Amino acid sequence: MDKTSPLTWQEFTRVQMHVGTVLSAEPFPEASNPSYKLRIDFGPLGERKTSAQITDRYLAEELVGRQVIAVLNFPPKQIANMMSECLVLGGIEGKVVTLLRPDKAVANGTRVG
Repeated sequence: MDKTSPLTWQEFTRVQMHVGTVLSAEPFPEASNPSYKLRIDFGPLGERKTSAQITDRYLAEELVGRQVIAVLNFPPKQIANMMSECLVLGGIEGKVVTLLRPDKAVANGTRVG
């Protein structure tokens, strides 16, 4: 199936996108591209770790406390010396990523759909 093929509603509903709050952000020098290690609180769904290539747009300290949207049902992925447990979503312009987030604060773990 090519990337432009329409999704069915059933396929879309399998993607588990949820809102979480960044608890910590630190440089990830072991990654092959400039990145941060993030720890994100998804409320009743627990905390997850991930790597995000967002150093062009964000400082680590401004990420803490920010709500983000992430996909939680991808399999874990080894990135350098860390196992990534979710995929933070963002708009991509060239190589610069702008994080997606809710317009107003919502409870951690809130489903996006």
